Amino acid sequence: MTIFGPLGPSLAPAIRRNRGIYAWVKPIADWYANAAGYRKVGLKYDDLLVEERDDVQRALGRLTHREAYDRAYRFKRASHASVLHDVLPKSEWTKPEEDVRYLKPHVQDVEQENLERWKWDHVEVQRTR
Repeated sequence: MTIFGPLGPSLAPAIRRNRGIYAWVKPIADWYANAAGYRKVGLKYDDLLVEERDDVQRALGRLTHREAYDRAYRFKRASHASVLHDVLPKSEWTKPEEDVRYLKPHVQDVEQENLERWKWDHVEVQRTR
C-alpha cells in the first residue's frame, strides 16, 4: 500500500463533494498544476510516477498498445523540449481535461492483487473435529 506520493490517500473526493471548499481550493490546485510545468512539455500526471516500483512496472505492462505508444511519444517529445531548454508551443500543451489518470487504475488493480495474494499466502487452515 502506498502511504505517500501520487498514489497515496487523497482528500480530493471529499473536497469535490463540498462546494464551498472546492470553489476555494480549485484555483490553487489549477495554479499548482500549471506551475509544476509537466503540462508545458506535453506530459500527463501519471507520466510522473516512479517507474522503478514493482507495482508501477506491472501496471505499465497492462497498458494497451496505443496507451504505451502515446506514453513513449510524450516522453520523447518532453525529452526533446528539455534538450532545447524550451517548452512546447502553447497549442501542444496538455490541457487539463486531457490530463486524466490513465495508469492509476492499473496500479490500484496490481496493489489489490498483491494484497489478495498476501492474504492467500498467509491464510491459517484450522482442522475441524
